[in-house]
Parts: sequence; C-alpha cells; structure tokens
Amino acid sequence: MLSRLPFQVTSVDQVGFVVRDIDRAMETYWRVGIGPWRVYTYGAPLVKDLTYRGKPGNWRFRIALAGVGGFSLELIQPLSGENIYSDFLEKHGEGGIQHLGFVVQDMDRVVEEAQRSGYQVIQSGRGHGVHGDGKFAYLSTEDDLLTVYEVMELVSERRPPERVYPEQVEVETKSEKKPLLR
Repeated sequence: MLSRLPFQVTSVDQVGFVVRDIDRAMETYWRVGIGPWRVYTYGAPLVKDLTYRGKPGNWRFRIALAGVGGFSLELIQPLSGENIYSDFLEKHGEGGIQHLGFVVQDMDRVVEEAQRSGYQVIQSGRGHGVHGDGKFAYLSTEDDLLTVYEVMELVSERRPPERVYPEQVEVETKSEKKPLLR
C-alpha cells in the first residue's frame, strides 16, 4: 500500500503494550528492573478532540510510562468507550506489541500524507499538555507493518503524573520530554 512512510524513522520512541490490569503489569515489570512508572488517565476533559475510527471518541484509558534506554515503554489499560486498546485485547489478548510510537515535528502533515497513501487514523487526541499542545494519532498500519504506528507531536510541558509506581521512588518530571512521551 504505502511506498514510503510519510516521516523519517530514525528511532522508535515508544513501544506500547495493552494490559487488563495496569497495576499488576507495573509490579511485574518493576520486579525485573523496569521502572519507575508514571501513571496518567487519558480521555475527556484532559484530552481534546478525541477520535475513534473517524468519529468523535468517548474513550478513557490509563497509561503507565517508564524510560528504558532511549525510548519509553507504555502500558495501556482501557477503561471505557470504544477504543483501539479494547479492540486489541479482543483480537489478540494480552501479549505482543500493540504499537510503535514515533515523534514527529508536524503531526498534521504526517497524518495528511499517510491518508493520501491509504492509511487511516484509527484513534487520536490532542491538547493534553499543560499549555493545550500535544497530539497523537494511531495509523492503520497493522496489516502492512505488523503493528499499529503512532505518530506524536510532543507537549511543551507535561502534566504531573497522577501517581508514581512504586510510590517510594522519587521521579523528576519537570524537564523530561524524552523518553517519557506523549
């Protein structure tokens, strides 16, 4: 379908896994040395312009992010509404990579070019940064590229996490833009 990606892949910035129980998953990863985890809940009103398969979205999900080397590992637990994470669990169950995430400078341009190449936005959101910036869109790349590709335009300032796991670990959040993405 696509002759060339509409953005240059120089590194994978995020690897996402869908889980049924985010607390259990964070605990498991922490036991093997991955973490600490920063936890956020995404959905209205935090995220603006929610979409799901071309229509306005009503989803909510919880994410946990941990820096691993030069990328971010993301655990995602769907909470409500129609969303690609519940779709993934229904089709694949837990296990396997749900998406690879890539930071781009102009997400709207990348999405437009991807759509011209035949890929659709299957879920998106924007406006979740402290200053109303930040965008993400998942593209329908699974059939061709074996997983969903997410393109992200980073926030200029990330909101503080709702919590950190494990609780006793101190984390720095003000200046971190990478590897804790989105």
